[in-house]
Amino acid sequence: MAERVEGFNFEQRHGKERVRVARLWKTKEGKHYVVEWRVGISLFSDCVNSYLRDDNSDIVATDTMKNTVYAKAKECSEILSVENFAIELAKHFISFYRQVTTAIVNIVEKPWERIIVDGQPHMHGFKLGSERHTVEAIVKKSGALQLTSGVEGLSVLKTTKLSMLYRNLYFDFDIIFPSGFEGFIRDKYTALPETRERMLATEVTGLWRYSYESLSSVPQKPLYFMERYGDVKRVLLETFFGPPNVGVYSPSVQSTLYQMARATLNRFPDIDSVQLKMPNIHFLPVNISNTGGQIVKFNDDVYLPTDEPHGSIQATLSCFWSKM
Repeated sequence: MAERVEGFNFEQRHGKERVRVARLWKTKEGKHYVVEWRVGISLFSDCVNSYLRDDNSDIVATDTMKNTVYAKAKECSEILSVENFAIELAKHFISFYRQVTTAIVNIVEKPWERIIVDGQPHMHGFKLGSERHTVEAIVKKSGALQLTSGVEGLSVLKTTKLSMLYRNLYFDFDIIFPSGFEGFIRDKYTALPETRERMLATEVTGLWRYSYESLSSVPQKPLYFMERYGDVKRVLLETFFGPPNVGVYSPSVQSTLYQMARATLNRFPDIDSVQLKMPNIHFLPVNISNTGGQIVKFNDDVYLPTDEPHGSIQATLSCFWSKM
């Protein structure tokens, strides 16, 4: 039987995953800054001979990639954002090795946060936070760039929203609802009741792609992306929760997700698209009853938190700028 080779197409890449590195900077005043990164590297390169002819002469060893992470971290004498480190690392691979055509660097930053003692920021004390800062930098030998930042593990919950005014004989007061879910398709398998009062909890995973398309277009302002990360996260949270005194009603997770993505695009002109994944993590009202009736009377004040099964909601919102 003849070997089928006509129309043969072969694509390959290789890299190193889960390289852990921490970098410590010390100022003259004795203040310390620390970051911890988990780095992944993937290289598109001209090393087909290693697959087809047992010739490894064009391979960048993955152990070399690992060591490069540590060496480049050492070279960063000034504090820098995880985005800038990812770009610098990718630039090294596409410029140092003639065989490499594209470098992809993915980094997850562990959230070490400076602690406060007696109302003062500690000079060299840190505690571990919750949500994680993520980055993907794709750099081509031509200098083309695709940069995406993100957040994962951003757990949020809201319990109330000022919704309607109730009047009795003595005074007026507001009945408060956090979110609801009504008007969905009902069929013979539907058991979920409609409601205008439910707790809304989710763990946000977000990605936002920057509009910078080349290495030369990246902002030169120090810590620009670190500040932008904090700003984007702030907009996402403000949109989710609403004003502090009244909140904002959510008719669905889908509606809230869209408002969060749209607010981000409207606020930051250098962001072209936002992708959000927001599972609906349920808090179920407790009901204890038997054949004789309800044993304990609950008034939507005791819940059973669950994490599975959960609803899965995700969407991507992109903007397109018109040419003047």
